[in-house]
Order: sequence, then C-alpha cells, then structure tokens
Amino acid sequence: MKGTGHATGGITFLNALATGIGSAAGIAIPLSASVELVPAREPGSRSIDPPSDSPLVRASLSAALRRWAPGRAFHATVAVDSEIPVARGLKSSSAVSGAVARGVAAALGVFAPSTEVARLSADVSQAIGLSATGAFDDALSALEPGVQVTDNARRARIRHDPVDPTWEVVLWIPDRPHLPSPNYREAFSRLRSSASEAEAAARRGDPLAAMAGNTLLVERALGYPYAEIRRALLRAGALGCGVSGLGPTLAVVVTSEVVSEVLKSLPPGAGDVLVTRFTSQPSLAVAGGP
Repeated sequence: MKGTGHATGGITFLNALATGIGSAAGIAIPLSASVELVPAREPGSRSIDPPSDSPLVRASLSAALRRWAPGRAFHATVAVDSEIPVARGLKSSSAVSGAVARGVAAALGVFAPSTEVARLSADVSQAIGLSATGAFDDALSALEPGVQVTDNARRARIRHDPVDPTWEVVLWIPDRPHLPSPNYREAFSRLRSSASEAEAAARRGDPLAAMAGNTLLVERALGYPYAEIRRALLRAGALGCGVSGLGPTLAVVVTSEVVSEVLKSLPPGAGDVLVTRFTSQPSLAVAGGP
C-alpha cells in the first residue's frame, strides 16, 4: 500500500508564542512524503530514507499509524522530498509532519480532513519539543490556501480568509538557522501585553497590520536588526514585511509591479532571495500502488 502526502511552506503574520493566537499562510514551496506500508504479523520496522530521517518523521509516522490503523502492524518506508529551507521560519517542520501523516492516510485509503491532519501535526511537534504551541496555524497553512488565524492551545481555527490574488511574496533568507521555539518561550512571554494590537489585527482579518506589529515583537525578542531594511522595502512599494516564524527569513508581501524595486532594496549578498506566491489550492494526498 502506497501513498504520497503533499504540503507547502508558509509565512507568518502573527507568531503564537506571545499570546497563543497565531496566523500564517501557505506559500508555493513544495514538500512531499512518499509512504509505503506492508502488513506485518508483528510490530513492523521503520525504514526512513537516510536524508529524510529525523525524530519528526518517525514521530509523525507513528502518530499517523496509531490514529488511522490502531492495532495493525506494518513495515513502513518513508521518503521526504522538500524544497523548503529548514529552520528558517518557513514552516518546514509543519509541512513534514503534515505530509507524512497525509501519506500514511492515503496509503491506508483513509480520507483525513486538513484540520484532523493539522491537529495531529501540531500534537507531534509539541510532543517532541519542536514547537512550544504546536503551531496549529502553521500546520493548517501547510495544507490549505488562505490566511489562517488559530487558537493554538485549543487547536481551533478562529478565521480563514482568502489571500488577495494580486499578492506575491519575496523572501530574504539569511543563512543561519533558528532554534526550536521552546527555547524562546520566556522571551516572548514577557511581550504578551505588547502583542494585543497585532492579535486584534489578525482576529479582524487584517494580516498586513498583524505582520507589522508582529515583526516588532519578534525583532525585539530575538534581536534581528531589520528595521532599516523594512523601511527601505516599504519605500520601494512593499505592502507589508516582517520576520516569518522565528526567522531569520524576512517575508515581503508585494504586487508584481514592485517586485524589481523591492529586490533592489534587499541587502546584497546577505542572504538567499526567492520570489514566490501564496498557495491557491489545497495540498493533496495521492494513493498509489497495490
């Protein structure tokens, strides 16, 4: 039994570490997880493609099998193929766990709604210490288009709005990874009261205002010196910009008319640059093989 789960990267409008309320949207950087399950008489083996092997992949595989095939034993093989930069604030972990879970469900012939997959993904990420809140907003954004606003503690969606179809995304990605979010919980907890305006903007469906307020908090908590860069980007015509996740990526929301000017405003040679778009279709799961 074979299945492939698909997911994407994403960007942040509101980091949930401060208040527990988060907001994110998927972007067109793909990831897929191919899963093969062979029934076994005894608890089976786990064969993970070496470049794909990680505690997250193994935990996601085990959690998905417990959810959709309780009491059944399999030899499982998993391979992950990703274009998402790791530990740069672009939701790579949420995409991995969501895609692995979807691949397992597809192999088993189970239809799993995005919300169910995202809750499983959030539970796994929190359980193994990758995410302090579970990042339910990130998990949903990896699977569905649109701006997600979530209560991460309750694993509940507050609102879900379409992205303006004229918006694109420029990513400036410095070459330094961030640590897992539990390392920053204390720094963000001290900023809880300062996050109220950004949270209110997300709740009323104004993601760019939420992004503007959120990046001030993240830069303050983590010490990113992005203020001058952001001002230059806004002068160049960006609609909004801010630290994505825990960074170091700076996400810039633009229209196509200003992309070239925005690119000129980024620090030369200080990071990778990628121009992409927001997702417009759900990431799917595909069953295949006997």
